[in-house]
Amino acid sequence: MNSLRNYAIVFVVAAAGSIAGASILSTVSNGKSLFVARQQVQPPVKSVNYDATIPQNLDFTKAAEHTVSTVVHVKTTYQNQNNFQSFDPFQFFWGQPMPQQQQQQQATGSGVILSEDGYIVTNNHVVEDAQEVEVTLDDKRTYKAEIIGTDPSTDLALLKINEKELNYAAYGNSDNVKVGEWVLAVGNPFNLTSTVTAGIVSAKARNIHILPNQKFPIESFIQTDAAVNPGNSGGALVNTSGQLIGINAAIASNTGSYSGYSFAIPVTIVKKVVDDLLEFGKVQRGFIGVSIKDIDADFAKEKSIKNLDGVYVDGLTSEGAAQTAGIKVGDIITKINGTIIKTSPALQEQVGRYRPGDKISVTIFRNDSEKIIEVVLKNKEGNTSIIKNETGNTFGATLENASDDELSKLGLDAGVKIKELQTGKLKASGAREGFIITSIDNTPMKTVSDVTNYLKEKKGGVLIEGVYDNGMKAYYGFGL
Repeated sequence: MNSLRNYAIVFVVAAAGSIAGASILSTVSNGKSLFVARQQVQPPVKSVNYDATIPQNLDFTKAAEHTVSTVVHVKTTYQNQNNFQSFDPFQFFWGQPMPQQQQQQQATGSGVILSEDGYIVTNNHVVEDAQEVEVTLDDKRTYKAEIIGTDPSTDLALLKINEKELNYAAYGNSDNVKVGEWVLAVGNPFNLTSTVTAGIVSAKARNIHILPNQKFPIESFIQTDAAVNPGNSGGALVNTSGQLIGINAAIASNTGSYSGYSFAIPVTIVKKVVDDLLEFGKVQRGFIGVSIKDIDADFAKEKSIKNLDGVYVDGLTSEGAAQTAGIKVGDIITKINGTIIKTSPALQEQVGRYRPGDKISVTIFRNDSEKIIEVVLKNKEGNTSIIKNETGNTFGATLENASDDELSKLGLDAGVKIKELQTGKLKASGAREGFIITSIDNTPMKTVSDVTNYLKEKKGGVLIEGVYDNGMKAYYGFGL
């Protein structure tokens, strides 16, 4: 979240209230008026005795002391548009004015140190489209940070600073977190230095639909009532032992500030995303290939389902992992690798921690009997291959050689097409997916290897020239 740029996730909650009291009913019978007073009937109230006091041995000080030194302040600098977009650098010789410089803006958030050599996790929305990222430690030391990789589908990003012997957060296990458990949220709200708030886990596996632009989002948040405000995004959610159990990502509020609900990405998802970005440069998603539906009382009655546990398989991807393994429409998935599944977000969370090619055990309920099916997950292309980021994390793109049809249509001999953009230098410069790169610094680019090899050794300014499928030429510039 950010004080200058609105990252707060705003939810408008409408409360419908009822006005109770005595009412007077006037009727006419046999020409006489009857006035009948109706008074509200109070329901019986039963008192329940329980001990609501905080345990005397509950101590947050050690957890807070350790966590504060692992949480950093993240400041990003960005522009809405880049000077080079759709601009021929030689045209100003013929009288065309240079594009006006866009005013730089800044945004802030938080991050959590994950290793002694400076790897830091934060939210994708904190650093998205950033041209420069600055990290300030709790002891006020400041560093320029590199964006190693991002994953918009989980709203996570990985940064790196050049430092050694840093304090870092220890991973906990979000699977073991229980509703009602005490937790601490640590971040930098309102640009303040590290701030600690306490609360309890209010719910697990919450889907709050904050990633609507993602085709395959994973939303299975830990909900807490620990106070989280703008600037807390990317900060730590820890248990009373000081172990990291989540990364704070959103609040539910009609004001943009904390009003009782906050949401964190479970650390099991965080660990998977960070490991993938480090090893492959992009996240490897394993897909089970089912469309699912939560089971409520009405749906259970409609489908004659006796038990409300699990999620209903409403559809299958053709030749997807589930169909290949023998799962059918109408099956009810109740467990993944022995973990009980009660909701769609819980299923997404469990499957989301595996890569293509991984085998998982899926427990289903079919025809009044339980069955375990082994499923080999596939990637979004329908196979089990691992997809690496071809051009490195700083550049932030997946490339492919332009097809013969595309080249013929545009009158080109060769070119390299941007198939997919992640947060990075190229996206921040204003380039869009589908752009065909024809040259870099006036050097022709014929294959993906040409681009990769050229940028691998390049330092300083880069000017990329190319064309879109509608024939529009464009130039993009940035520094490496």
